[in-house]
Amino acid sequence: MADRSLRGIRLGAQSLQSEEGVVFHERAQHTYNCTSCGRDTVLTFAADAEVPEAWECRTCGAEALLRIGDGTATVDHSGDKTPRSHWDMLLERRTVPELEELLEERLAFVRARRGAGDVAVDKISA
Repeated sequence: MADRSLRGIRLGAQSLQSEEGVVFHERAQHTYNCTSCGRDTVLTFAADAEVPEAWECRTCGAEALLRIGDGTATVDHSGDKTPRSHWDMLLERRTVPELEELLEERLAFVRARRGAGDVAVDKISA
């Protein structure tokens, strides 16, 4: 029975919903100017939405600033956190002398294993 009701309809290609009785919210368009490539990006937001001062440029991925009149918005980056690297996180747990000691231990282990592997190869070939 279900297969009969879907006969002749391309699934996913057409919506069975109508826009009848739908009230759209008021919208406003805002222009963002890229600081790197200089291109303008026009975005549509709800009229009562809080508009961000910066947006990612669709072309180059750099920061695009909201255009206000003839100028652009200023964005304060003083509160932004710099991402921690793996090295920074490692230094939170170990000191440099401890890391040098661990490196020497590991290198000695690898060198010993490599030397033991050469002996095993000589035994096989003999």
